[in-house]
Amino acid sequence: MEKIAILVDIQNVYYTCKEKYQLNFNYNAFWQKVTHGRSVVKANAYAIASKDSGQRQFHHILRGIGFEVMLKPYIQRRDGSAKGDWDVGITLDALELAEEADVIVLVSGDGDFDLLAKRIQQRFGKRVEVYGVPGLTANSLIEAADNYIPVNDELLLW
Repeated sequence: MEKIAILVDIQNVYYTCKEKYQLNFNYNAFWQKVTHGRSVVKANAYAIASKDSGQRQFHHILRGIGFEVMLKPYIQRRDGSAKGDWDVGITLDALELAEEADVIVLVSGDGDFDLLAKRIQQRFGKRVEVYGVPGLTANSLIEAADNYIPVNDELLLW
């Protein structure tokens, strides 16, 4: 059975689904699709910690599906800008998981991950699948992926 590691950039998928469709990503439908006939080595969903009860409930739902929710604090800078991305954490986890998984499944449209996809393919000889919103997924990431799966109707909450 093919072994997969799933890495979900929650912020990216949330904002791209909202921008393109004004809908939310359907994590249950995604899980059913991506895990069918496959064994999950690890499934991480990367989010920003929040005191909002709705966000905490969402994280609880993700855990119920099978994800480990990775949280990091939202940082408000003195100049008013904010930081709260998981790019480095996702990259480190993907490189570690590439040793034990046959396929790294990345849910993000962030073009910064094109180098990660290429490195996993070259160094580990593993495949990379990318789920991203059409028109909002970097072309460089689509081209780097072994398989690009567009987030469309079947992966949205209606």
